[in-house]
Amino acid sequence: MFLGEYVHTIDEKGRLAVPARFRAGLAAGLVVTRGLDRCLAIYPIEEWKRLAEQVSALPMTDRRARAFRRLVFANASDVIPDRQGRILIPPRLREYAGLDGEVVITGIDTYIEVWNPQAWSEERERVEGFDSNDEAWAALGI
Repeated sequence: MFLGEYVHTIDEKGRLAVPARFRAGLAAGLVVTRGLDRCLAIYPIEEWKRLAEQVSALPMTDRRARAFRRLVFANASDVIPDRQGRILIPPRLREYAGLDGEVVITGIDTYIEVWNPQAWSEERERVEGFDSNDEAWAALGI
């Protein structure tokens, strides 16, 4: 389980030190890809396999499903952390999420998100602004 929020730095070579608390869950390998909200998503390999099965089960005859498959798989990169717990984030993914220097790493239970600090601040404000009676929560049955 990945929980919490951490501030780390991507170095000039594109390496990101994974928070120490997350490393054991990623030791077998991981996949980093585009998140849905201009962030990156990091999945432990077993969680990625479950997600990949679900995405692959989408009907090939549905244009939106094909587009989603392309989004998920074409932008994914499998990575093994180095001895210091760092992972290399490909340039195209860093560019997509606006990552350069300081980043915010958030644990989202079964996966991790990596955010540009300004984008994370805006997202956090948006989420914290939801009222318990808000339609967004009601639509989820919460």
